[in-house]
Amino acid sequence: MSVRRKILYSLPIILLASAAGTAAAQATHSAVTLYGGSMGGGSFTDANSNAPLRVEGSAAGAISLDLPLDGARQVQLYLSHQRTQLDTRNATPATPTLVPLSITYLHLGGNVFVDGQVGRGTYVVGGMGLTVFAPGEGNYAAEVRPSMNLGIGYEFPLGERASLRVEARGYATLVNSSGGFLCSGGCVINVQGDLVTQGEVQVGLSVRF
Repeated sequence: MSVRRKILYSLPIILLASAAGTAAAQATHSAVTLYGGSMGGGSFTDANSNAPLRVEGSAAGAISLDLPLDGARQVQLYLSHQRTQLDTRNATPATPTLVPLSITYLHLGGNVFVDGQVGRGTYVVGGMGLTVFAPGEGNYAAEVRPSMNLGIGYEFPLGERASLRVEARGYATLVNSSGGFLCSGGCVINVQGDLVTQGEVQVGLSVRF
């Protein structure tokens, strides 16, 4: 067989191999990530004295489900939860207590990997959804408000299916209340606010499937 004929016969195989390699390079994956970190910031205002009522910083946990969009982007369903306390010592009338408060974010968004490959390197993440404020005392009521988050992170591959994420996020919740926020009718403190912001630094273990 001549060299020319060998090349002609080999060309379809080369093209198929090239196409398969391109498809593999563009292939992406889904992932579940468990996070642990620290969340701080956030405050409300006492409607009687205009004094700030600060949300205590504390540990927080989160979980995300990342679904493939293309080789560099994923759609993300994100849930974050913090158990903290609302400092009411500056309220009028004075209440020398810390009110237990749970803050939960449920957001739909996505991430974009700067280097163009999902699962490796720097990425930008964000989402929109709801925040649930749930006080731990009977005189206060839970509230649900719209919110968003925006963050940046870095993902370190640990093998074929696992990786480590280091991430920082900022949260903003639109409260838009002139008074009575978190109050079920029997609470002493009259809470109000417009926008509640928080910041979080966290580390996550991501498993691909």
